Amino acid sequence: MRTFSTKPVKERALLVGIHHPQTPFPVEDCLEELALLADTAGVEVVGSVRQNIRRIDASTFIGRGKVEEIAAHVKQNEVQVVIFDDDLSPAQARNIERSVRCKVIDRSALILDIFARRAKTKEAKTQVELAQLQYLLPRLTRQWTHLERQAGGGVFTKGPGETQLETDRRLVGKRIALLKEELAKIELHRRTRRSARAGAFKVALVGYTNAGKSTLLNALSDAGVYVEDRLFATLDATSRKVYLDPERSCIVTDTVGFIRKLPHDLVASFRSTLEEVREADVLVHVVDLSNHLFDEQMETVGGVLKEMGITEKAIVIVFNKVDLVMDQDLLTSVRRRFPDSVFLSATRGIGLDKFREVLIRQIESDIEEREITLPVGDSKTLTAIHHLANVLETHHDNAHVTIRFRARREIVRRILDQRKKQDELAAFD
Repeated sequence: MRTFSTKPVKERALLVGIHHPQTPFPVEDCLEELALLADTAGVEVVGSVRQNIRRIDASTFIGRGKVEEIAAHVKQNEVQVVIFDDDLSPAQARNIERSVRCKVIDRSALILDIFARRAKTKEAKTQVELAQLQYLLPRLTRQWTHLERQAGGGVFTKGPGETQLETDRRLVGKRIALLKEELAKIELHRRTRRSARAGAFKVALVGYTNAGKSTLLNALSDAGVYVEDRLFATLDATSRKVYLDPERSCIVTDTVGFIRKLPHDLVASFRSTLEEVREADVLVHVVDLSNHLFDEQMETVGGVLKEMGITEKAIVIVFNKVDLVMDQDLLTSVRRRFPDSVFLSATRGIGLDKFREVLIRQIESDIEEREITLPVGDSKTLTAIHHLANVLETHHDNAHVTIRFRARREIVRRILDQRKKQDELAAFD
């Protein structure tokens, strides 16, 4: 009896990497990471092509001679998709496709495809679809008529003499506007949730993809966040309350991983998620010390944070996966370079106590002790102090109450602002 396999057939891919004077990474390392991305996307890599160039060719990116070489590889190895490690212009991608006679995509398209596959929640799906459409809008051909079902019918939906391509672009533009409205609602909801956590000390885990952020959150809180040894295993920001000792706790948020050449449209679309990073009191930069490119990955993360305008935030560096590092000289060298960092293995629980101690010190350094005298009738400020701060001492007289309290700097600032507003209202009356 004949049996048929239900296992999906993987697309066969050829990778293309270039090296030119402005490239900071060795082409071999770039292709190694591109192969990991392709594997995450469910593609079978059957070969790679390298090219050293002095300048980018405007029409084919790598020059016609190299394109002909790629075409021969495609034919010989039955390749279905050619993946470039660098971004291609729409014209470059079309010109290469005509020559190699198969699908051609770039690194940004591959990352967007991975995000689309990995998105689980409504928020993540909305963010990824918006990024995809913004990326694809300048690359439209005649392939988007299915969007008519989403845009709806009716009179006056197509102008006289309008081409199909113009119709497609208008439909995509409408869809982009709709997705932006959805994300604005999601961002408002997230802002409301963040304001409800205002009294808590907030920690955001950042780092290169697959550095072990989700594993670390699970080790600290039993959060049950999905973990897989692949790039971009999780896309959704997950927050959990973590008890560092019987008296102190914080909110720890696991954020989406960064990567070299992260598409700008993706960063913009995930703004509401990445806002958790901006609102955090301290960032924990998780680094995979077992990766030989950890230095470059740290630079990439720093670059993304700088792009987001986050340059003055307190950062704790955590070197993860130390159990996989056999080179003791490397460990010694990194300890000397980063004396205030934490070395741990989130999988095996090594170094977690030291990490908790570091977070406790961060919390303690954020605490202020203040004394404030209020009119007895200022119930709003009194309620805020008792709700958000640790009241140490209270003194009353006929008209005023003096309170000594301890609270985080952010809470102290809010209480003082509240008191200022009450004074302004009293002066106005």
